[in-house]
Amino acid sequence: MPKSSAFDQHVADYDAWFDRHRPVYESELQVVRELLGRGRTLEVGVGTGRFAGPLKVGWGVEPSARMRAIACERGVDAIDGVAERLPHADQSFDAVLMVTTICFLDDVDAALLEAGRVLRPDGHLVIGFIDRESPVGRDYQAHHAESVFYREATFLSASEVAEHLRRAGFIDLVFRQTLFTPLADVAAVQPSQPGCGAGSFVVVRAQRRGRPFHAGDGGADAPRSDPR
Repeated sequence: MPKSSAFDQHVADYDAWFDRHRPVYESELQVVRELLGRGRTLEVGVGTGRFAGPLKVGWGVEPSARMRAIACERGVDAIDGVAERLPHADQSFDAVLMVTTICFLDDVDAALLEAGRVLRPDGHLVIGFIDRESPVGRDYQAHHAESVFYREATFLSASEVAEHLRRAGFIDLVFRQTLFTPLADVAAVQPSQPGCGAGSFVVVRAQRRGRPFHAGDGGADAPRSDPR
């Protein structure tokens, strides 16, 4: 079942978080923008459109009805659906975006295979996530039971995300990272750096192979802990 009930019940609190933590949000938004590129793009787990709106992402999938309505107000064609069963035709997008969605998925491998299915040949997938092994990731894990949003989340490390991408057949991984201090200390937008292992918010861009995906495909490069 999609983990959307908490978001339906607390949608105003969720959306207000981005205003209360504007430098954190803009740091995340900037690093996603650096890797996303152009073209017909779908955001999976579009939420209230906080990323899709400013990034000019035209299409979204979101199981929370209340969030979906706000995303539509922000100019996104957001429809009901889940990552593991996308309601779109094969090879219909140039890019698929997921931001802080992967930790809520029921089946990560199935979701990534679906992303590959709806991508056009040589299209790409961009995933933004909190690295479980980062300071923010460790703090979220330690207090996840206290959060109405993260109590059902399963955080992943950068190496685990890379392994899931490998199994789904994605290749040519490129990592960037930001948020190098505790969130409470982020007073201005933090420039991103290549790689992973230093920043708490990590974005990876991976290429779709130019052929149909099958479970068990491999070929993704493992992430480097060295941010250089």
